Amino acid sequence: MKTQEKNFDGIKISGFTAIFIMLALTGTAIYLLSLSQISSTIAGVICGICVAIMIPGFMIIQPNNSRVLTFFGRYAGTVISNGFYWVNPLFQKSTVTLRILNLNIDPIKVNDKVGNPIMIGAVVVWRIKDTYKASFDISGNIREFVQIQSDAALRQVAGMYAYDTNETIDKVTLRSDESGEITQRLEDELNSRLAIAGIEIVEARINYLAYASEIASVMLRRQQADAIISARERIVEGAVSMVHLALEKLKKDGVVELDEERKAAMVSNLLVVLCADESAQPVVNTGTLYQ
Repeated sequence: MKTQEKNFDGIKISGFTAIFIMLALTGTAIYLLSLSQISSTIAGVICGICVAIMIPGFMIIQPNNSRVLTFFGRYAGTVISNGFYWVNPLFQKSTVTLRILNLNIDPIKVNDKVGNPIMIGAVVVWRIKDTYKASFDISGNIREFVQIQSDAALRQVAGMYAYDTNETIDKVTLRSDESGEITQRLEDELNSRLAIAGIEIVEARINYLAYASEIASVMLRRQQADAIISARERIVEGAVSMVHLALEKLKKDGVVELDEERKAAMVSNLLVVLCADESAQPVVNTGTLYQ
């Protein structure tokens, strides 16, 4: 979208120069009024009126701020350069900050890709890039506009991905975004929505993510079950490796000769000891190997 922003090219002088002119006019007015002549009195009053009219023309522009000037409803330009200036007092001067601003989107309830209700929040870092669009292309408070559009963008992006890999075959989920795909998608969505207001997104990130309260306890038990299963798989894998190593070591060193039945019993006992949740209670065999 083409911008209509332009630099103010009208009369703009240093504020200190304007103060000097006002002091000169004030001194002239005092001198003329002291002459007690009709013509000089009229001239002195005119000088005083000029001083009074000049006062509203002063403006101070701090770093990363700007002033948008309008003249009876017509856009005259934007002053971005920092300093103390004086312009035509008839200009209406609106302050537009160019500084970087933060927006914290409180957690909102949305449905993810597979329909689970989740709570998601984000932090958006933004700034005004086009003062004309920010001042004239939208109605109302610009912060409220950013808030509403950011909320809508977050809802849309959250609905494109599943919460976790347990419920989808997609590699990218809301919980696992190592490639930054979701962050980039959120930034692109925000930029497309806020470009009409002359706003640029510096950064946008998800800062809160959780299941909604109505399913949080169920999903927690599911995650715990998945964790237990995963841990059991590692334990069994390690136990089988240790049993295989033990049998190979006994055979290689010739410590004892075991038939298939004894090997099966040894494997069973070792797996019970290695895979049990609690410490095994040893049983001393005082008889023969087969009793």
